[in-house]
Amino acid sequence: MEFNESTNSVRKELNQLSSAGYLGKEKERNKVTYKANINHPLFGPLQNMVRKYVGLDTIVTTVLARMGHVSRVIIIGDYAEGLDSGLIDVVVEGRELNTVYINQMAGKIESEINRKVNFTFTDSYQHENGFVIYDELTEK
Repeated sequence: MEFNESTNSVRKELNQLSSAGYLGKEKERNKVTYKANINHPLFGPLQNMVRKYVGLDTIVTTVLARMGHVSRVIIIGDYAEGLDSGLIDVVVEGRELNTVYINQMAGKIESEINRKVNFTFTDSYQHENGFVIYDELTEK
């Protein structure tokens, strides 16, 4: 991804975010990687702000409204890797899901968040990739 910024200015910003505690920093040989610090007190509010901007909150609200017993909603693909490609891949995990309803609502969701949404339904999602945006065990 090209930002038209010098690598030095990007490095300085990443170091400032790391020093402030927003990012964790790991060095391995000649490579430095940064990850969000999920223990930072502002992580939750910042994450919610991003979810609202992308429209993930709309997806969760719509899915939970009449889907049946949803145990988890997981984002996979580009968005899980931090890429805004315009396509959001969503895995809905649960029992006796009302897939007809969500397929009918897909167009409305897409027009509301200005992104294409691809839903996959399963009773059990076991893959490591992706990030969970709803988990019934942690929402109670």
